[in-house]
Formats: sequence, C-alpha cells, structure tokens
Amino acid sequence: MLNILSQIPERSQKPRKKGLTMMMDKGLSFNQAKEFLETCSEYTDIIKLGFGTSLITPNVKNKIKLYQKNNIQVYLGGTLFEAFVIRNQIEDYKKLLKNLSLNMVEISDGSINLNHKTKCNYIKDFSKNFTVLSEIGSKSDNQVIASDWTIQMKNELEAGSWKVIAEARESGNIGIFDNLGKTKTDLVDEIVNDIDASKIIWETPQKTQQVWFINKFGTNVNLANISHSEIIPLETLRLGLRGDTLNNFITN
Repeated sequence: MLNILSQIPERSQKPRKKGLTMMMDKGLSFNQAKEFLETCSEYTDIIKLGFGTSLITPNVKNKIKLYQKNNIQVYLGGTLFEAFVIRNQIEDYKKLLKNLSLNMVEISDGSINLNHKTKCNYIKDFSKNFTVLSEIGSKSDNQVIASDWTIQMKNELEAGSWKVIAEARESGNIGIFDNLGKTKTDLVDEIVNDIDASKIIWETPQKTQQVWFINKFGTNVNLANISHSEIIPLETLRLGLRGDTLNNFITN
C-alpha cells in the first residue's frame, strides 16, 4: 500500500545493518507478544528484555522463540549482565544465555564500576560465540565527557562489539540527554566526528528525541528503547508520514 505515495524515503531491508529499531520488552506476556508481532514484526529488528525482567517473566523461553521465529534478534538487558558480574557468576550467565537459546548479548557497566579494560575483555570473550552490543554511559552520573565516550566506543568496537549503544535509560533523561530529555547536541556531534554513526544505536524512548535523531541522521538511523506501542508511530516518523517529519523528504 505504501507504493501509492511518492517521495517516500528508502528504508533499509531486514536483516538490517542500519536503520535498526530496538523494542524494549519490559515484561509482555506470550499473548501480548503475539499481538505485537501481528503488526510490528516487519519494523522491529531487535528486542531487549529490559533489565532483569527475563528472570521473572513467565513463559519467557517460548516468548524468545516466538520473537526469533519472526526474524527478530533478542537479548537480555545489560543490567542483568551486571548483576551476574558483581556476584562473580559470569559462567552462570553464559549458561543462562545458552538455556534461552540466545545469540546476542549486551555488555554494559551502567550500574556498576567496571574497569574499562575488563569490560573490553568481556566483549572479546563473548564475541567468540555471540553478537555483542556494548553500552556506553552511566545510569546515575549525568556528567559526560565526550572524549571518554568516543575512546570507549572505539575500544569496544575494536574488542568485538557489533554496535555500541549510547545510554539514555528507558526514561530518556540521562547520558546523551539532559534531565529534561533534551539532546546534548555537542556531545552527539563530537561522538560522530570520530565514530561511524551506523555503528551507534541511540536510546531514544521519547518521540521528540526520535524526531531529533531522524532529522539529524536521516531515515536509517539506529534507535532503541522504543516502547512496544510506539514501533509503528516511529516507522511513520522514519517515512515522513507524521507531522514532525512530513516535509523532510519532499523535493518539489
């Protein structure tokens, strides 16, 4: 149906390497997941089972299989990785990933103090058997030094990360955003001066944030922490089918 309208920007096709949309599942039931997939599977590339929800969500193993059957990558929130790290249970974490038949993992240190070299060693280790996403930024400290972000991103990509995630939390008021949810434009500019934007996944839970990044980087920017109810609204933003981006792709 979309082809009846001219001047629609070209979206990358699944399986995508850019233009990724990551949905944050904070505990959907199996039936809710089925309903979600009826309308959103085409527009969803990755699903994160947020923070530690995978340990207490009923029927989670079957839900993961359902997502994967719909050609969607699934991984566990980085906070759960950190919970295993601080308990010195990293081998148990690997067993959990194997038990859940996951082939993607997030390596983060947003809630714990983890030496960056040690973090990179985790990335190197996990990248032997998993597609690694690593996250940059703290969940508590909103004071960000741009050079630290770029150095860490470079190191983690070199260590084996497929993509690096720019932290904003599910609230969108930390990391690359201030406490009012506004983008730290100087920080973003400095990051992309040194890092290929296609290698970065930006956490953008708020619509205004999604609009800003689409305006800045175009239709095929990688966006994450999207609510299950906001996947189709986000796709309309990407395609200029919503007022906020309506004029972005009109050439006459």
